[in-house]
Amino acid sequence: SAQNTYAMLTTFNEIDMSNLMSMRSSYKDQFMERHGVKLGFMSAFIKASARALKAEPAVNAMIDGDEIVYRDYVDVSVAVSAPKGLVVPVLRNVDSMTFADVERSIATYGKKAKDGTLAIDEMTGGTFTISNGGVFGSLNGTPIINPPQSAILGMHSIVQRPVVVNGEIVARPMMNVALTYDHRLVDGREAVTFLKTIKEAVEDPRRL
Repeated sequence: SAQNTYAMLTTFNEIDMSNLMSMRSSYKDQFMERHGVKLGFMSAFIKASARALKAEPAVNAMIDGDEIVYRDYVDVSVAVSAPKGLVVPVLRNVDSMTFADVERSIATYGKKAKDGTLAIDEMTGGTFTISNGGVFGSLNGTPIINPPQSAILGMHSIVQRPVVVNGEIVARPMMNVALTYDHRLVDGREAVTFLKTIKEAVEDPRRL
């Protein structure tokens, strides 16, 4: 239904994952010891998305009939692999969650998805979706909006690529990211700025 009624456009960017990967390797043992869950990459992307959604409220809004509904809360739907395909549980109020809260919620939902015990109300009401095709090896793609939301972020696999840093060509772990958005509600400037906010936050994760 999204393809028939939405005016869907996609904007792309790439993220240098070096800082996030080094932060993760520095803290992963302490994090596991203290919180009982692994420190993954998803928490940084979810926290970065919460920041971007606050900065660009149109991306967090929805169209209801003839009205635009702005939400002052950030509930992120996260696509999780389940035996019968993808399910999309919702993390509520992620703007007030810590990295540990996010990782714990994802771990809980991941287990429920495998066991087939996710409740319907745990999968409804998100304001934005993140889908990580990278876990299946996808290098690039255009994610499809999850109605009635107005945008979806697609993460992809991390690949060592040559990039120019201070005039030198160096190998860096790079991830392509894509934001598909409803152009009836979100204009190009907002979408590009939104994705750039996520890029900058993930590239400097200690500020999250």
